[in-house]
Amino acid sequence: MIPCPDETAEFMKQWIPEAHFTRFLELCSKIGDFLYETNKTMNLTRIPEASFWTLHAADSLASASFFSFPGKKILDIGCGAGFPSLILAAAFPELSVTAVDSTRKKVDYVAKAAAELGLTNIRAVHARGNELARKQGYAGSYDIVTARAVSDVVHILREANGFLKGKGQLCIYRTQEQADEEKKLLMGAGIRFRMTQPFELPQLMGQRLFLIVDHVK
Repeated sequence: MIPCPDETAEFMKQWIPEAHFTRFLELCSKIGDFLYETNKTMNLTRIPEASFWTLHAADSLASASFFSFPGKKILDIGCGAGFPSLILAAAFPELSVTAVDSTRKKVDYVAKAAAELGLTNIRAVHARGNELARKQGYAGSYDIVTARAVSDVVHILREANGFLKGKGQLCIYRTQEQADEEKKLLMGAGIRFRMTQPFELPQLMGQRLFLIVDHVK
């Protein structure tokens, strides 16, 4: 894995305790190695290796600007290749992460990656979100649900809302353009949400913001 660029390291350092930061970078490097080795035979990402640190690691971690993850229980809906779930599990050892996807090969990949890294605070579950959210042990059990590369906001709400505790929140990774479109749907449906201020990712790799939606009862 290529070394983490200094600018991206500084960006991520603001959320990681100094005593854990070197270990975090080592874990991310292993995540990258495993991702791109597996990607040779399985279509997991179109992001080139040179952009891994910013567009996978830093982008996944940026939600820590708006949430205090340590000690929380989160679920990553439509986890794909494990972003943000693997990165957040590596960043915060005291965080409990459940990574969910309806595609078996992606869930198997995340489980293997976690085992390779020795991450014991993440588990991968093969299921459809709206079905799993009705099951005991999952329904109403999570402080935060993250959704990064998942379809429209209406679909995300349908899949994810049942997982949240009473004061839980849904954290949706979005660009400004996506958020501008989706906030109209949320307002029309009378759903409470807030849209964070956009911020620049390191190395001029674009903007990111978050739609944060309160649990809809």
